[in-house]
Amino acid sequence: MEPHYYNVEVNWENSRKGIMCSPELEENNGVCIEVATPPEFPQGIEGIWSPEHLFVSAVSSCLMTTFLAIAENFKLEFESFSCSAKGKLEMVDGKYMMSEILLKPTVIIHHEDHTEKAIRVLEKSERACLITNSIKSKVTMEIDVQVKPMLIAKE
Repeated sequence: MEPHYYNVEVNWENSRKGIMCSPELEENNGVCIEVATPPEFPQGIEGIWSPEHLFVSAVSSCLMTTFLAIAENFKLEFESFSCSAKGKLEMVDGKYMMSEILLKPTVIIHHEDHTEKAIRVLEKSERACLITNSIKSKVTMEIDVQVKPMLIAKE
């Protein structure tokens, strides 16, 4: 596969806040997002995406997109996928780093006999996630597969 490049531009606005855009995305819908120092740091700003939130969301969203591709390849039928994620920022060897990320994916399936398959697909997705494979943070998962039988309408 040829290399792919993803472009992002950040421009400082004021205080500890800037605007982040991607030229590839602007053409489609003009979406840019505000980014700022998180409130845990001096002059941090509440209610705005921080680099730390974006880092954790990159891992979580990569798990989702990888899961969707692998689930399709494995022909796993599911009703929904969701994932909460928590990143741990701490001082390690005198430097701040995101040392751990806990992913809590939940997949809802219709057939109990597909539970093991869903677990295997989630585990394979975590191993194949290119973002997880690109960082040094410890990434762990707590998998939740729920069965919600399909309701069949009676006439």
